[in-house]
Amino acid sequence: MRSLRLAVLLSTVTLVGLLGALTWTVGLSGGGWLAGLGCLAVVQALLARGLAAAGATSLGAANAVTLARATLVAGVTALTVFQLGLGPLGETPLDGHHIDDFLPGAGSEQALVALAVVALLLDGVDGLVARRTHGETALGARFDMEVDAFLILVLSVQVAHSSDRWVLVIGGARYAFVTAAQVWPWLSAESPPRAWGKWVAAIQGIVLTAVVAGGLPDRVETGLLLVALALLAESFGRQVWWLARHRDVVSSGSTSEGRSTSEGRSTSEGGSTFEVLLTVLACLLVWAALVAPVRLTELTPRAFLSVPLEGLLLVGLAVLLPARWRMRLALGFGVLLGLLAIVKVLDWGFFEVFDRPFDPVNDWGYLGPGVGVVDDSLGTAGAVGVVLGGAVVAIALPTLAVLSCRRLVRVSARHQQGALRSVAVLGTVWVLCAVSGVALVPRIQVASTSSADLAGAQVDLVYAGLEDRGRFADQITHDPLADEPGGRLLAGLKGKDVLLVVVESYGRVALEDSSFAPGVTAELDAAGRRLSGAGFRSRSGFLTSSTYGAASWLAHSTLQSGLWVDSQQRYNQLLDSRRLTLFSAFGSAGWRTVDVVPADTHDWPEGERFYGFDQLYDSRNLGYRGPRFSYATMPDQYTLAALQRLELARGDRAPVMAELDLVSSHSPFTPVPDLVPWEQVGDGTVFDPMPGRGPAPDEVWPDPQRVRAAYGRSIEYAVGAVASFVEEYGDDDLVVVMVGDHQPHTIVSGEDAGRDVPISIIAQDPAVLASIRDWGWEPGLHPSPEAPVWPMSSFRDRFLTAYAGSP
Repeated sequence: MRSLRLAVLLSTVTLVGLLGALTWTVGLSGGGWLAGLGCLAVVQALLARGLAAAGATSLGAANAVTLARATLVAGVTALTVFQLGLGPLGETPLDGHHIDDFLPGAGSEQALVALAVVALLLDGVDGLVARRTHGETALGARFDMEVDAFLILVLSVQVAHSSDRWVLVIGGARYAFVTAAQVWPWLSAESPPRAWGKWVAAIQGIVLTAVVAGGLPDRVETGLLLVALALLAESFGRQVWWLARHRDVVSSGSTSEGRSTSEGRSTSEGGSTFEVLLTVLACLLVWAALVAPVRLTELTPRAFLSVPLEGLLLVGLAVLLPARWRMRLALGFGVLLGLLAIVKVLDWGFFEVFDRPFDPVNDWGYLGPGVGVVDDSLGTAGAVGVVLGGAVVAIALPTLAVLSCRRLVRVSARHQQGALRSVAVLGTVWVLCAVSGVALVPRIQVASTSSADLAGAQVDLVYAGLEDRGRFADQITHDPLADEPGGRLLAGLKGKDVLLVVVESYGRVALEDSSFAPGVTAELDAAGRRLSGAGFRSRSGFLTSSTYGAASWLAHSTLQSGLWVDSQQRYNQLLDSRRLTLFSAFGSAGWRTVDVVPADTHDWPEGERFYGFDQLYDSRNLGYRGPRFSYATMPDQYTLAALQRLELARGDRAPVMAELDLVSSHSPFTPVPDLVPWEQVGDGTVFDPMPGRGPAPDEVWPDPQRVRAAYGRSIEYAVGAVASFVEEYGDDDLVVVMVGDHQPHTIVSGEDAGRDVPISIIAQDPAVLASIRDWGWEPGLHPSPEAPVWPMSSFRDRFLTAYAGSP
């Protein structure tokens, strides 16, 4: 039927445009898109079936108007689901934002009211068109009535969510009547048409819309709703009374129809036990993929007790769509579900390591380094296992999802009555739980649209990632310090060696509210006392890192450039620029610039080109001959000693500005070397027996408590090594900036630990600390919880400004 196909296309395009506009203006979530598109798809499928059953050859102008009304009702449905706040709860797939970012935005209620008003106004138009074109049909009247009923249901859900739950009785009355007709067939008979019933339906819509719009006193709203309910009860009561009086007339027809339906049922529908088991397994797989949370910590049996709206729509459409469309539905839904399942698996890993969800634009670059970390930590066998496991998951999840959806669609189409009853029951549960906000697990509601919201969030992330490229390019070029002479910027440090010592995974959690904090703070306090005895003073505060759990290079570049580098895309953009860094500022002011990266095992031409340091030391040219310590290619003490031997101990030299990346506190945090007398460090062979003294990673990591204890010991070692180095080799011309790169990942920090890292400046010359007096940093190496917190991106400008000379 060409007119129907055209109407379906136009209504779909119109709804997509409408939902797009709502997304742009009020931030409509993925759940809203699912509800709106699903609603319209069900209406279109029901209309097609009705027209085919009636033998109609065209859609008709009146039905086209009613379909336009249904499109508006789909928009109201989308906004209602959005208003229910059914986006991802707590940390969401969208860039780690809180649910507040998914709650109804300003203007969403006004948009809902506007769409509802237009839909109500059009309610009289389709009937007028039908009469003028002589196109009045039983199907058209039924279509009009069902659109009215569904709009009333949606509006009652919206009102019940914000006020009394009893208002659901208004919206559910029509569907309760239809359900009762399944038990008492005489209720399904045709009753004489009554204009009063049409007026009552209109009154329900008008009253509910007025209540949603707000502005009326509470008592007036309650009174109007009670009057509407009373009118509805009277209308249904009169219809039931008439049907009851004529039940003998309709009972025989109903019985005959029921008998013919029963006789037409296929005997092959039961299936074998194996077939039943496959169907149950397919249902469970689809259900689990739809409701699985994005955090491993929330992966509990209760989390799977949610009711996925996406699954209900899949089953409903499987029953209503023509046979030729069912397998297309199964394939499309299965592919999307499989891809979303992969995203959820990636989210599990990213939340565990970075405490944020996977970013589909910027995070693919982490997969290679991640495998490298596993290789360095657990060996080649572990890395190969991770790669093979990832490949199996990437293939298996979409395959299983498609196969499961195909089976679910076939079984639903074969057992239509049972499928529709299941959808009706679960749909009722979904609505009631959505209105009441039932959650068996914190941040996970029973009424779920989590997969749709995840899909919407991925689309938003792609758009945000693409848009961010231009924004960050502007930030790179806008640099207030770019034209300042290097000598003036660093006049306050003239002649001094400046060491930027970055301690791996040294986060705020090491100092506060953790089982290992007492050991770390005791080491810091003891180190502070030793340094004080050697004539050194220090000041400490906190920086908020641009990364969490891993990706240290993002923190390093943020410190160096004064820009917020929180993604691989931004990092790549930065390295392609000529942005002023601490390295380049010191270099232009006459310092010899040195980068010490003991973890690197390969050339780094892009880093050398961007930072422009005079010398790069990595694992290949530091002269280390000792053993590895899991990820760490060498102990931190050796790294510090090598810098002293190769650079600082040389006579007749320029002052040195060096960044040292210490890695002994990198995961897996074990084994940890012991400090040895500095004169014994040599080529590192003194450390040969030490790896065997500590527990291996595979002994520690099955037990989170042991992991946390190992982390604490590694931080104690790292800060102790730095303090011992300053005691041994420091003088009046040494300035040390000791800073963490990021918090340790979630197994150590826990969820929502923040991104703060400690930072300390250590110097013997009183003038060095006097220059930062106005920073408000606290004395010592151990900042208190009340110490100042700055964004890490602000450090470059503050540091250069503090030590700048007079213009």
